[in-house]
Amino acid sequence: MFQYPPSHYGLAARRSIQLRRLPRCSNASRAAPTISTLFIAIWIHIPLFRRLGRPFVTTLHGRLDLPHMHSFVAGFADAPFVSISNNQRGPLAELNFVDTIYHGLPEQLLLPNLQSGSYLAFLGRFTPEKGPHIAIRLARKTHLPLRIAAKIPRMQIHYFKEQIQPLLDGDRVDFVGEVDERQKQDFLGNAMAVLVPIDWPEPFGLVMIEAMACGTPVIAWWRGSVPEIIEHGVTGFIVENEAEAIDAIERIPTLDRRRVRAGFERRFTARRMAESYRCCFQRLAGTSNSQAVHAGARRRFQAVAEKRSLRGPAI
Repeated sequence: MFQYPPSHYGLAARRSIQLRRLPRCSNASRAAPTISTLFIAIWIHIPLFRRLGRPFVTTLHGRLDLPHMHSFVAGFADAPFVSISNNQRGPLAELNFVDTIYHGLPEQLLLPNLQSGSYLAFLGRFTPEKGPHIAIRLARKTHLPLRIAAKIPRMQIHYFKEQIQPLLDGDRVDFVGEVDERQKQDFLGNAMAVLVPIDWPEPFGLVMIEAMACGTPVIAWWRGSVPEIIEHGVTGFIVENEAEAIDAIERIPTLDRRRVRAGFERRFTARRMAESYRCCFQRLAGTSNSQAVHAGARRRFQAVAEKRSLRGPAI
């Protein structure tokens, strides 16, 4: 497996799983050697690996609704792709997606804290689409302390100074800066809930499974992959607006932190992620008449492209 660029969920997979040691998938045929690639936004490998004549698959980690993305990927219509959520596929549903595989973390990387937390938490970046200003409003309306661990992107300094900094009082709303992997354990584990008030089609949202690993419920807006990750009423609450979020905060004591952790162990461990990739690789390696499969993918993509051209350019 080749992975680029390195990330902590990739590190999780490398640390905890050796794919060769995993059992074969029951529905997989004898696996041939497979070249597998996991890239975030780099496409130049596809023509190269085509020439090698070996099976390969590319995992897409970013959003696919960016301008001109459809025209850009039209030349790769026959290449197999893995999505990190079903929602991520929407803008380019005609691509040759062969699987959806959710991210995973090592089971012991973050441990559950079964005690009720004492504050609301926000972990992410200071950008409007991540909604830290909404998290602050929720904390004030519910009269609960809020701790914020976030990075300030260079392009968002104005947003931070204008909309966030004036609201930080160091008491009820406390900005703790960025946290590393070891600090996340206490930051997330000691929270009563993690707020995810996003306003963009987030392809996955790693902070949600990090919170679940700590047994901490998540209150997240119904955007992007959120409905695929959060089990409403079990691992947290999915809401549409601030009024629903306030109601969800009041209902946090009804959630069992053991069940929150169990949801993580059932669906989002690194082992489960690696097993899913193993099955995916074996299916690709065992697919017969792959040329016909790729030709079918090209025809499907071209048909969609023709329909879009008839409708005219999107505005």
